[in-house]
Amino acid sequence: MRQCIDGDTSAYRVLYERYSKAMFNTALRIINKSADAEDVLQDSFTDAFLQLSSFQNRSTFGAWLKQIVVFKSISHLKRQRISFVNMEIVEDVAEEKEPDENEVWYTIEMIKQKMKQMPDGYRTVLSLYLFEGYDQEEIAEILGVAPSTVRTQYIRAKQKLLQLLKKGEVYEQ
Repeated sequence: MRQCIDGDTSAYRVLYERYSKAMFNTALRIINKSADAEDVLQDSFTDAFLQLSSFQNRSTFGAWLKQIVVFKSISHLKRQRISFVNMEIVEDVAEEKEPDENEVWYTIEMIKQKMKQMPDGYRTVLSLYLFEGYDQEEIAEILGVAPSTVRTQYIRAKQKLLQLLKKGEVYEQ
């Protein structure tokens, strides 16, 4: 990072090569479209490189960059008018019978594949929680919604994921 700040252009390439694959995967899990994830990745690196002098070593560069990628991915979804329903104003939501987690055998790869078939809101909440390690309050802050909305989206997303895993269903958009 110091070399980048000092103007060494080859150092930018080293940082990009070290982090680009993981950051692309983070964006792809949230956005679900390769071309859009690539755009978010490029925008994220551009912003990170422009703001390197403001990086304060409170975390690793990778964690800092990941935060940029997550926020840019969420912004991208919001620009596409992906909405997260505020569950505090929804009345009488029908409860679905939740599949028993013990009845479903799955691998991480199976989960990732099934999540690609889920609606954007569900996939985003699950990705941030399961793969990116954010808790529900942090997700609410990132998405700009109430924590109760995140909890409800998470519960519904988990139910949908378990159904997809158990039945091998494909979500129809």
